[in-house]
Amino acid sequence: MTTPMREPRLVETDEFPFEFLSQLAKRESWRKEIHRPIYHVHKWWAKRLGSVFRGILLGCALPTKADLQKEFYRCHSLDGLSVFDPFMGSGTTIGEAHKLGLTALGRDINPVAVEAVRTALGPLDRRRILDAFEQLSESVGKELRALYRTKDAKGRTCHVLYYFWVMQTNCPGCHRQIDLFSTHVIARNACPNRKPEVQIRCPACGDIFQGQNGHDSVTCPHCHHHFDATNGPANGAKAACPGCQHCFTILKAKGDQRPAYRLYAKLVLTTDGYKQYLPVTEDDLQAYAECSRHLRAEVDAGRIRLPNLRLEFGYNTRQAMNYNFRTWTDFFNDRQLLALGLLRAAIVKLDDAPTRNALLTLFSGVLEFNNLFATYKGEGTGAVRHMFSHHILKPERAPIEANVWGTPKSSGGFSNLFRSRLLRAIDYREAPSEVNGRASPSRVSSKPFSGQVEANWPTQGSFCDRGIYLSQADSSVTGLPDGSIDIIATDPPFFDNVHYSELADFFYAWHQMAADRPTVGTMSTRHPKEVQDSDSDLFATKLLSVFSECRRILKDDGLFVFTYHHSRNEGWHALAEAIYRADFVVLNSQPVKSELSVATPKTRAKEPIQLDIVIVCRKASTLVGRKPPSPECAMNAGRDKLHRLADAGFALSRNDRKVVLYGQMLTAISAPDDLAVFASLIADELATGATATISPVQQPTNQPLLFGA
Repeated sequence: MTTPMREPRLVETDEFPFEFLSQLAKRESWRKEIHRPIYHVHKWWAKRLGSVFRGILLGCALPTKADLQKEFYRCHSLDGLSVFDPFMGSGTTIGEAHKLGLTALGRDINPVAVEAVRTALGPLDRRRILDAFEQLSESVGKELRALYRTKDAKGRTCHVLYYFWVMQTNCPGCHRQIDLFSTHVIARNACPNRKPEVQIRCPACGDIFQGQNGHDSVTCPHCHHHFDATNGPANGAKAACPGCQHCFTILKAKGDQRPAYRLYAKLVLTTDGYKQYLPVTEDDLQAYAECSRHLRAEVDAGRIRLPNLRLEFGYNTRQAMNYNFRTWTDFFNDRQLLALGLLRAAIVKLDDAPTRNALLTLFSGVLEFNNLFATYKGEGTGAVRHMFSHHILKPERAPIEANVWGTPKSSGGFSNLFRSRLLRAIDYREAPSEVNGRASPSRVSSKPFSGQVEANWPTQGSFCDRGIYLSQADSSVTGLPDGSIDIIATDPPFFDNVHYSELADFFYAWHQMAADRPTVGTMSTRHPKEVQDSDSDLFATKLLSVFSECRRILKDDGLFVFTYHHSRNEGWHALAEAIYRADFVVLNSQPVKSELSVATPKTRAKEPIQLDIVIVCRKASTLVGRKPPSPECAMNAGRDKLHRLADAGFALSRNDRKVVLYGQMLTAISAPDDLAVFASLIADELATGATATISPVQQPTNQPLLFGA
């Protein structure tokens, strides 16, 4: 049992060991899907790290003098306490709360997110799922594997691992059809210094041959054509016709149809276990044409159902729509649609509902890797770069077609994800473990997951101990009783141009075909109450509506804790507006490591943010007479936390330092406009103050960064 929540909690104090959590988070962030597979059964965006939220929840439940580093690895039963997450997303808060023995309530406005969490935390019977997979493998699996059969260089029948395609357009000058290659190097290894071999396609004869990384000028051994391997017709937004040399803007030459794609190469697995890059043959082209005919016949006969939803214009869909992608089926070629349609039809026929739902969720995850927006990462890594690596719907000019069923030597297929996602999640549910920050294995520290999600949302406020409650709806109107929740812990969206619902519609187009889905017939997961907006005032208004509801359902001695970061001042001002107007007070903020530092959106930023700020709040009405710290005291607290992170070995960007200072200055505001005044203090501090030149302290290479784990 826990001590009363009215007593100060560890997370409210400056003794909260955010360095310890950050070290764990750093390790977890490299392989999130390995360390916390339960939250990676299906795609969702901006997934927070499980170790961080375990630490946050323990910090909310434990008294001020508790040793989080010891408590982190203990098995807890925090029965009697309830946690609500109004922006559930991938379900990290819910899963971590359940592991700690709390009652967990999660809500999200997006049905794709809720369906994924319901599958991950609901009934997953290993034996039934394995039996169903074997049934699929012996039936539709054989059909799908037959779609990816070809001949190797010696004419022997073999498996296709990947087909390679290229987008085409017509030259406005001579009307010649142009392959929009930006480079003729079609494959390289992830470690070019160790394995410098690359695969090159000859633009004259189409042959595939091996070259060396960094050797740009090459000669085709087949036709003796000499060319620059790194210089293709396409360069950024423009292309140059190899025939008439006319230079033109690709988008203007696209016409009024979705771009055409040409199949030009394949990577096969020979019968003796070798990989070969080969040009496609006439037989390959005929096999694809037969897939197109087969698809039409299956659809006409009603044996295959395909999505019929159209894209709606938005910030994250406009790029695809500019290239005339109008329906969600436009994102696939005919062989992909045939394979996916056959697979889905077979899964729908399974008798056991929980097993069927689990495999449908897995099927939905397969879509991410099998479409015209997926590309080839090359050898030495997971070969398929999924379509959301940029967080936008960006048409790719050299897409890869993976083997939809999959092989032991390929990635992104149904059988591959069955093992790496679904079975791994079941393993984790049976023995939940924690990252320990060292090279040794993770440690089991929690009871197994119950595998049960309560059927009804508890509007009467009567909660089952360690119960899981999920709801898909607007979190500004929860239906929960006043003062019924002990802890609200979440990761709200931040005002930005990335709208998750616009991206989630890619999956929803397939989800909504199920007759038992409550949102069937809806055209999009977009919702006017979705808390995500590029306008800071609208974002603040929407966030305020949820924060106000959180205040209503939170107990008077409860804690409201959430993670946040933003590089722009207006993002912080909007947050301050929502906090203050909802009658909350920020008592402290704790910086923690967030996502993987080498993620694509971060590596392309000049000053990437690798930190989240844990904002710790209580109801203002329960803190009558409290005087906020002065701006100078808040600044000093921010400086101290930055130095603590540096001493722990973290290199911090300017934006990292900025978010730490903004988070701490929230403790000093008496009104929302105060933060706008403090912005100049933060700017001066970053330019000339004590935090302007903070650099990490180098840790001894032979010692673990963590202590007491």
